Amino acid sequence: MRAFLRGHWQLAVLTILVFALWQTPAMTPLKILVVFLHEASHAIAILLTGGAIDSFEINKNQGGEVWARGGNRFVMLTAGYLGSLLIGVGMLIAALRTAADRKIMAGLGIIMLLIAAIYIRSAFALSFTVATGAGMILLAWKFGHDINDLCLRIIGLSSMVYVPYDIVSDTILRPELQSDARMLAEEFGGTTVIWGGVWFAIAIGVIGLCLRYGLGRNSNLAFNRA
Repeated sequence: MRAFLRGHWQLAVLTILVFALWQTPAMTPLKILVVFLHEASHAIAILLTGGAIDSFEINKNQGGEVWARGGNRFVMLTAGYLGSLLIGVGMLIAALRTAADRKIMAGLGIIMLLIAAIYIRSAFALSFTVATGAGMILLAWKFGHDINDLCLRIIGLSSMVYVPYDIVSDTILRPELQSDARMLAEEFGGTTVIWGGVWFAIAIGVIGLCLRYGLGRNSNLAFNRA
């Protein structure tokens, strides 16, 4: 355990800070960004299964929705939580195991701007997505590897924390909500709690695999690279 903490104390501190600040206004922009990733996962699933996106929305209350035609409903409904989790895990592993942090950050910014230009129409969603996308591109352009690496870690960890937390909150503790799991139960059978439990188990398994095989021996940043 001591060796693990020595090699990964920065990630441990970041995770503690994310949990400690989760219910504070300081986390609101990150929560909305994770909601964006959730809705983007729905949109990707729709497009990959032959559907078309009519609109893409997020709001200041940390909600969102994607209106679409066609596509596979089972895949689309499942993709929200699990897709955003995989995106978060991908960001964290990319930050830990590659030197492409600036390129990844710039790519994320470009994707956000493209989604804003093609699909988003409401004022809040448009302003948030454009501002965040432009900020990511500016971050990649003006700052070095370690700052971009740290930001990817924070976004990735926030998504990894948010997904199981939100699954429990919206599908297991409050199954009456009109969640992805409830729609899945109504359309394909089972119950909201069962689908939420399945998603939660998968999320914990994916997070466990990420921590076991993705961290390496030492993940701490030295903040000395260009």
